[in-house]
This record gives sequence, C-alpha cells and structure tokens, in this order.
Amino acid sequence: QVQLVESGGGLVQAGGSLRLFCAASGRSIATYVIGWFRQAPVKEREFVAAVGTNSVTTYYANSAKGRFTISRDNAKNTVYLRMDRLNSEDTASYSCAAKFGGGVFDSTGYRYRGQGTQVTVSS
Repeated sequence: QVQLVESGGGLVQAGGSLRLFCAASGRSIATYVIGWFRQAPVKEREFVAAVGTNSVTTYYANSAKGRFTISRDNAKNTVYLRMDRLNSEDTASYSCAAKFGGGVFDSTGYRYRGQGTQVTVSS
C-alpha cells in the first residue's frame, strides 16, 4: 500500500507561485509513475502533469506547459509540483496519484491517490 499526502497549497495572488508536495509512505514510489490532477468546483478532474520513474520523462497539460514543473526525489519519496504565473483558472483542489506504467492522462488508471490540497488564486 502507498499513502500519498499533499501539502503546499494555499491562497496566492494572480501571477504568484506555489510549490506543492506529494509525500509518500508505506513503500517506495521509485517504481511508480506519479501524476498531479486538479478539480475545481462543478468541473471534471483534469490532468495537470506527470513524471516517469526515471525522473526525466515528464508530461504536462497544455494549460501547465511553460508554467508548471514536476519533479521527484525518490530518496525522499516525494514528488513536487512547482507552479508559476498562477491565474484564477488554476484555482482547484490538487491531488497526486501513483500508478505502474501505462498511460498517464486518465486519472482512473491510477492505483493510489491522496486527499488533495487546495490552491486558490485571487485576481
């Protein structure tokens, strides 16, 4: 079993930055693909970014490209999501999820998921 706990969310002004943390426990996540997803009120959960086990392969939603950076530190069993130039459309609950290989964009394919951390961007 893998437990995932997100942190780092909060209230930030438009144009600001936040760094989200996804801390894993229970077992090493070194062999898991880790994805970040977000869900705003009355909206579907959407893919934000994912990182492969090699820490080099990354994937981003179009809305995240050029503004967000995903990275991982397997020694710390932690995955990060750096978010820059935030805008009001980024307001959502952000959660991380873990899976073995395969497609990264569909949240239903992930085996483990955290509870999420709220990001609110004020304009």
